[in-house]
Amino acid sequence: MRVNALALLNDMKGQFGPGAAARTAKLLEKLKRTRLRKPADLIRLHEVVLFLRAYPQSARVMRLADEILFSFADRLPSNHDAFADPDISGIAGTVVSTNFSYEFARSLSARHGRNVTIDWDSFEHPERLAPALRRLIPESRDDWAVEAHPDWRGWFEKGRGDLKWLLDHMTPEIYDLLEIPLRWDTGTASRSHLRIARQDIFYHDGPFLKREPGLIAKTLASPPIPREILGLPWACQIANLIVDASAVRYRELYGFLHPNLAGIEYVYLGRGTDLFLFGPALEHQLPVRDYLCGMFFKNGVPIGYVEGLIRDANMEVGFNLYYTFRDGETAWLYAMLLKVLRERSGVQTFSVDPYQIGHENEEAIESGAFWFYRKLGFAPESEEVSRLLAREERKIAAQPDYRTPPPTLRKLAASRLVWAAI
Repeated sequence: MRVNALALLNDMKGQFGPGAAARTAKLLEKLKRTRLRKPADLIRLHEVVLFLRAYPQSARVMRLADEILFSFADRLPSNHDAFADPDISGIAGTVVSTNFSYEFARSLSARHGRNVTIDWDSFEHPERLAPALRRLIPESRDDWAVEAHPDWRGWFEKGRGDLKWLLDHMTPEIYDLLEIPLRWDTGTASRSHLRIARQDIFYHDGPFLKREPGLIAKTLASPPIPREILGLPWACQIANLIVDASAVRYRELYGFLHPNLAGIEYVYLGRGTDLFLFGPALEHQLPVRDYLCGMFFKNGVPIGYVEGLIRDANMEVGFNLYYTFRDGETAWLYAMLLKVLRERSGVQTFSVDPYQIGHENEEAIESGAFWFYRKLGFAPESEEVSRLLAREERKIAAQPDYRTPPPTLRKLAASRLVWAAI
């Protein structure tokens, strides 16, 4: 019965209207009182409820979703191993453990203090700390010189014993070489809690916007979308929140590491969707290509990020909608992002790197990413891949239930895809 309620709740993600909102709320009320034991069921509950928090059908649905998410840590078993996968990491009550870059580590340590520590149990090479510690703690030189297995954790704790102290006395280059695993108790920065303030919530009382013919061209031809520069205090808050939203998912982007705080732009895309767009600080700009990146939020919830590499009036776009939210308005969102990127940069064409569509990327193969871009009007740059695509499209036209097999998808992913106005 419990699992059945969870399956029914999952089915409510695509249903709308007063009756649908009431049924969704009733299921949320039931599941709020239900104790699920299996990690797989807990994960599914979290992801469905987080989706409904971003795409609520009513104010009551949103309130109930928050009640479940804000108390989610109380539902978890003592063993959190099943919650460590990057697609679902960062659930409230769990910890994140990885070797973040110097910039991310410094940002997390500065804001989350002792919730971010060295994960000694996962540190395969603590001896790499030796050169730094023997300089910072001269007494440790004896052990470093003559002991076979110095207790570098002990020496670290005899010093200041906190990560900030280590980061303050180490260059970024040396820190990154050490590959120090960090353990982060995310607290209110968990995926369950993380939000930006948004008073005007967009409630979905009608069908999601779906892909339509010529969607990108129509979107690009629509009136310009206003952009505004954030004030520095708000820009700093947003940049920090973006780091948190990325770190809980074990992800880092170049622009998120080196943001131009004075140039962060706010863009309202519509339907409760906010975008924060920016490039790297002057000293971190790329030598050949221009670079833009941004994170987008749905009703205050971070749902994905975008980056663009610009050269010769073309932008190579990297688009990542977090796994949880892929049943929403993906095509509309992507077209709106391209519009903003074009208005910001002046590019004439867009391209997609082969990795995004499946080259050495099995997740993209499994999700059929190639067809997402193809149905939006992207075409292969390679003539050989174009011929293969033509054969596949003839098969699809002749057999409506035909599905491109993974080996063929891998061949289709051998070429960049390009979108250009006809």
